[in-house]
Amino acid sequence: MKQYELHTIDSEETAHFAGKLAGLLKPGDVIALEGDLGAGKTTFTKGLAIGLEIKKTVNSPTFTIIKEYHGRLPLYHMDVYRVEDAFEDLGFDEYFEGEGVTVVEWAHLIEEQLPAERLTIFLYHEGEEKRKMVLVPQGERYEQLCKELFS
Repeated sequence: MKQYELHTIDSEETAHFAGKLAGLLKPGDVIALEGDLGAGKTTFTKGLAIGLEIKKTVNSPTFTIIKEYHGRLPLYHMDVYRVEDAFEDLGFDEYFEGEGVTVVEWAHLIEEQLPAERLTIFLYHEGEEKRKMVLVPQGERYEQLCKELFS
């Protein structure tokens, strides 16, 4: 499985990259975000929202699990860090197969419920503001998306 790597110098560059990705997304696309606390998952999602022409301020849905935003495409922003039972049916399928783009922070916690085809992005600290992003496409759709993004 091919991986794509990118280094950003600050949160603005991380958000800008996410906005570029947003321009390539289609309904039903799923992005799984992984990384330590403060690695930039919510910053990435904010950039994605800007790229999807969402006007509302995006923040982490930590205590509500899912927040919906409307723009060029709906954005379903999930933070599953506090999900008690990974096998509990919370209706995630409805979002994954919906008319919008789904972003799942801490996605490994619901691995069994995620679609097999998705784009997983790992965010790593490389200093106070610098980040390393590793994109792992799972499925032909996401492989093509990464090729276009990095061409």
